[in-house]
Amino acid sequence: MKMNKIKITLIFYTIIQNACGIYSFTGASIPAGTKTFQVNYFENKAGNRPGSTIEPGLDRDFTIALQDLILNRTNLNLVNDQGDLIYEGEITKYSVSPMSATAEIKAAQNRLEISIALRYFNKIKEEDDFKKTYSFFYDFPADQQVYDVKDTAHKEIFDRITQDIFNETLAKW
Repeated sequence: MKMNKIKITLIFYTIIQNACGIYSFTGASIPAGTKTFQVNYFENKAGNRPGSTIEPGLDRDFTIALQDLILNRTNLNLVNDQGDLIYEGEITKYSVSPMSATAEIKAAQNRLEISIALRYFNKIKEEDDFKKTYSFFYDFPADQQVYDVKDTAHKEIFDRITQDIFNETLAKW
């Protein structure tokens, strides 16, 4: 009798392990057989858009932020070539604009906005491939310069955009 309970428990445990094998506790739902991912360099093409400027190093910082998020939230291995999942795209917007005015018709608050055009390819499950633009912003007082808030702003914007990309590509939210 006791041996049957042990067998049943082991069988149940094995079924649960196999059923949950492609799900992680970080929310990722990775297709079976997926082992690697690559994040191609996100070139900064923001200067091609009216009102946008080129921020040196932004392309490198965003690429690393996306790589780090996927590495920290999945068991996938980062590769430089032939990844099962491929993330690529461009930074298409980097702009600062006034958001509200004072009685003296001066800006009271500014907004830094960054947009990323993403192309996602899934070699294991090609019907998941897509292209999409992600944007987010950071508001700051007009008496400060972008340079003063740049590190905080970039971190907040990158956190939001990379999380949105992760959710749509791996968490399927």
